[in-house]
Amino acid sequence: MVFLSSSPGFAMANFLLLSLATSLFLYNPALADQYTVGGPIGWTIPTEGNAAESNYNHWALRTRFHVGDSLYFKYENDSVLLVSRDDYKGCETFNPVADFTDGNTTFEFDREGFFYFISGEPGHCEAGQRMIVRVVAQPGDMSPTGAPMASPGPGSNPSSRHHYSGATFDHRVGYGAFMTVAFTVLLFA
Repeated sequence: MVFLSSSPGFAMANFLLLSLATSLFLYNPALADQYTVGGPIGWTIPTEGNAAESNYNHWALRTRFHVGDSLYFKYENDSVLLVSRDDYKGCETFNPVADFTDGNTTFEFDREGFFYFISGEPGHCEAGQRMIVRVVAQPGDMSPTGAPMASPGPGSNPSSRHHYSGATFDHRVGYGAFMTVAFTVLLFA
């Protein structure tokens, strides 16, 4: 092969180049999608004029969400709360897992399971501004089901891109690392 050389520096350069090429080839961010909650009207309290467009649960049921996908919430004078199932059922805003108030929130799903979102404004959840999202693994993903969501620590100031860590393993990165090592062993053995 043209790149092979007995020089240790050349071998390291070849290894790094091969690692980079393999990682870029195997990583495909196009597997994730971003969905705008509420479409053009955004995250808002349903009214008689926009009830069909803002039926969030109806929309979420028709959409298949995967680990790695994200939701974009656009809102004014409102908030988005990520809550437990019980708090969702009772429209309880006092103990959210996470709360977002920046008006432009992107929430990335990092695990399979159910996610419960409600408005933090009084009366909005009861009026229908709430949504349950079911997230499934990417097709062919063999990652373990994530651990329960961790809530942000005290005094944390979340940015506008949010994801909460579960115990997930991205099989593409694991495969890429395996292939890099395998190619390196074959080339330099």
